[in-house]
Amino acid sequence: MKEKLIQDMRAAIDELIQWPKKNVQIFHHNDSDGLSAGAILQRAFERAGFAVQRFCLEKPYPALLQRIYGQEGQIIVFADFAGRIAPLLSELNRGRNLTLILDHHVAEAATDPRVHNLDPDLYGLKGDRDISGSTTCYLFARTLDAANQDLATIAAIGAVGDEFFVDGCLVSENRAVALEAVGQGKMEIRAQEVGERYYLNTANGPVPCDEFAAYLDTLGAAGYYRHGPDMGVTVCLEGTSAQSDHMLQELQSIQQKAFAAEMQRLRDGGLTTTAHIQWFHVHNRFAPMGVKMIGVFCDAIKNKDFIDPQRYVAGFQIIPDEIPGFGPVGMRDVKISMRVSAPMENAIRDNEKMGLNILLPEATGRLGGFSDACHSLTAATTVAVGKEAQLIAEMEKILEGGIRKAEGGK
Repeated sequence: MKEKLIQDMRAAIDELIQWPKKNVQIFHHNDSDGLSAGAILQRAFERAGFAVQRFCLEKPYPALLQRIYGQEGQIIVFADFAGRIAPLLSELNRGRNLTLILDHHVAEAATDPRVHNLDPDLYGLKGDRDISGSTTCYLFARTLDAANQDLATIAAIGAVGDEFFVDGCLVSENRAVALEAVGQGKMEIRAQEVGERYYLNTANGPVPCDEFAAYLDTLGAAGYYRHGPDMGVTVCLEGTSAQSDHMLQELQSIQQKAFAAEMQRLRDGGLTTTAHIQWFHVHNRFAPMGVKMIGVFCDAIKNKDFIDPQRYVAGFQIIPDEIPGFGPVGMRDVKISMRVSAPMENAIRDNEKMGLNILLPEATGRLGGFSDACHSLTAATTVAVGKEAQLIAEMEKILEGGIRKAEGGK
């Protein structure tokens, strides 16, 4: 498992060191895990003498990938996404660039020998239990140079931010990096009534890691089109500042107003209900925030009293045709994010209900949409604008088929 992953990381690093160019392009996600991953890689590559270009993406959209792979002879690194689309990256790359994938979502093997898919999912580690994207990047950074052990705290922040706990505790590789940070005197773990809570040791006293991760989430998601991700990476590496606090307060105000208005709309009948799914569409009402916010909003409402705890929750948001650092990219797509209530989380973990990582990508593929980073309890994909109701209908077909199959086996 982990031993084979580290062995393959070493092989990728050997190729990296021998690569003629010494500049690297890092593409990372914009949540707390992705920002932590981007910060770890930026620091590790800079220490190794590479010139770094860093780009924060909400998703590795196909139109953008076409542009990225118009290059040749580059070092391209994807962090906290792209594990599932390694075959697509292989097809686009065709041996022309060195590509490293440091994800933790459900993955598929690469078909191009110059595309190294180092997603722990391929090595028996579960991305929604054992290891975060930031922890994956930390293992890579530490393999690159043992001096990068001082980045363990950043990995632990990302792991806490992803909120994949077992009985309220980090486990496996995520727990290992937290214990490293504790050993370095940078973190503290406190037992509580259920599980544990993790604290950063700062000059101003202990700061809960979950609150720090929420700080990063807001910068990266609500501030996606306002340089929030760059600020988030700076905060990971240097800590908070008066400037980052001011940005956070502005973004929180925007988010709170948008979420309050949308919750009221849903309470007033804005939810559409099918046999197994309840869904809604915010269109452009969350602008100027990024489309990560539809997932954040689904998280915020999944256990509310107006939500049926026995139905999947799905929300749609139109994707702006612009990516910071790239400008217009020629998209006319909508993002769907899905979440489930606490009772359904338990049912999915116990294999009594279908996981989102199976349900949503299968339905999306039937409509020619794009799937990448999906977990069993949280998932998001994209389809063309106008196919929203069709996507819900396809998911209902899959769920009905699964129920009939289960009943037939009794």
